[in-house]
Amino acid sequence: MGATEIATVEAVKPINYRFTGHDTFHCRYAWLPKAVRLVEADNQLFSNDDKAMVEIGVGKNMVQSIQFWAEATGVIEPASSGRGFQPSKLGRLLLQELDPYLENEQTLWLLHWKIATNPNPLFAWDFLLNFWHRRDFVKTEVIDAFQKEIQKQNRKLSASTLETHFEVFLHSYIPTKSRKGEVLEDNLDCPLVELRLLTSVEDRVSKDGERREPAYSYRIDDKNEISDELFIYCLNDFWNSQKTGDKLLDFRTISVASGSPGQIFKISERAMRGAFMHHNTYRCSANAAAMKLAETNCRFRSCTSPVHPIAATLGSPDRSVAISG
Repeated sequence: MGATEIATVEAVKPINYRFTGHDTFHCRYAWLPKAVRLVEADNQLFSNDDKAMVEIGVGKNMVQSIQFWAEATGVIEPASSGRGFQPSKLGRLLLQELDPYLENEQTLWLLHWKIATNPNPLFAWDFLLNFWHRRDFVKTEVIDAFQKEIQKQNRKLSASTLETHFEVFLHSYIPTKSRKGEVLEDNLDCPLVELRLLTSVEDRVSKDGERREPAYSYRIDDKNEISDELFIYCLNDFWNSQKTGDKLLDFRTISVASGSPGQIFKISERAMRGAFMHHNTYRCSANAAAMKLAETNCRFRSCTSPVHPIAATLGSPDRSVAISG
């Protein structure tokens, strides 16, 4: 596809997308561990803005943003008492036991997965990860595509809302630029920048030909840094989201379907096929028409390493991924 072509986008199923709530802020390194720790001590923390501002040490808008990202990543959840919030099982295990300082790259990939597959999806994440069928983009063409899509959904949103939402997505993966020597909370990068999912590339001439604008590109490759255990967990998560009860999932679905590991992680189809054909995480079925998940690799166990981020079990060791034909 040529660099000047506008990506064609499949019709997006009607979903109650979120465009706001982050209060213009991308997530910061300290926010998620701090939210889990403070909510553990006081499940009513986010019910009192003044108290939260003092406890967390940020302004009201940032308090709201911290709550937003803690919910979006699934590290906090509504309290079982029905009032306030509590750390989720994921939040406790991940941010209180295994990786409280977000030092392990598997943790960051898992948080990326959780944001991108949240049941209450963020529009920019869903649209740009699942329905933007080109490696690169610039802001003007993305905003144009956003506007066309919300018109299909009969939504009325201002251009500034869409631009802000795009900027939050962008700077979740691309470092922000601040004035030399400036160290402010506003200018601290999102931890997901470390994933290098997006990179800045050579500026492109705008559609009107009057200026050049920054361009960005997805890193689409084999993602060797994603562990087998994490990939299996996300594959199972995706499988469960299909709600079909099927024990067989075709290879193309996990490679290119909306919400699939291939799309969310931007893994090339070639790399996905190679992994299923050759990696010992999988074993061939008798007729070689499918690759079966080996039962011994179908489980996560709590351990001292964040390579295994949560405890989970695949629904059935007989689940298979069809790769032939």
